[in-house]
Amino acid sequence: MNQTIDDAVTVPRAWLATVAVAAVLAIVGAYASPWLHYLFKPLTTLLIVAMVWRHGGAAEPAYRRAIVIGLLLSTCGDVFLMLPGDWFVFGLGSFLCAHIAYLIGLTRRARLFARVWPYLAYALLAGAVLSVLWAHLPGDLRIPVIVYVAVLAAMAAQAAVVWRCARSRSTALAALGGAFFVASDATLAIDRFAAPFGAASAVVLATYWIAQLLIGSSVGQSGQRRT
Repeated sequence: MNQTIDDAVTVPRAWLATVAVAAVLAIVGAYASPWLHYLFKPLTTLLIVAMVWRHGGAAEPAYRRAIVIGLLLSTCGDVFLMLPGDWFVFGLGSFLCAHIAYLIGLTRRARLFARVWPYLAYALLAGAVLSVLWAHLPGDLRIPVIVYVAVLAAMAAQAAVVWRCARSRSTALAALGGAFFVASDATLAIDRFAAPFGAASAVVLATYWIAQLLIGSSVGQSGQRRT
């Protein structure tokens, strides 16, 4: 049974421009200035948090709360992944918890596995990415990476499920955000473990913040109920 999901949050252009400028500065900093990167990488995600909190409607509190929690956990992941030294596992854990928060929020809009085909599609994609990475993954990271990929794929699949159950601008934004998150993390993993390339930071960060902005913008302005 379909449900009605009302329109997504309307974000003023000034907010979008501010987030875009901060993201560009963080990406430039990744190549040219560590301190610029250290400042603007977490700041960009926090700006998206502020956007959701300021402009998200109050009639869908459980979904908005889950998205805000996911964004804050993502900010922790941003910090861990940019610190000197090997904080990769801590970053992985932070983003794992962020995806769980997003997944919980998405189940407020449609029940888990309300449609099966998005889960099958993302399972195939996850398997393809793991097949590329597997020979290059350190043994102690294989289980954590499998768990992370499974949760990420489930989050993206559930976002597609919600869109399929109730097609609207709001649900489409979340579904696109999930897809961009998969693209970003797949690029990061391939660059880190299998085939490093120079433009990786720009591609990973650009797709990452597009994903977060889309997911943040999916917060509805009026109430809805689960299927």
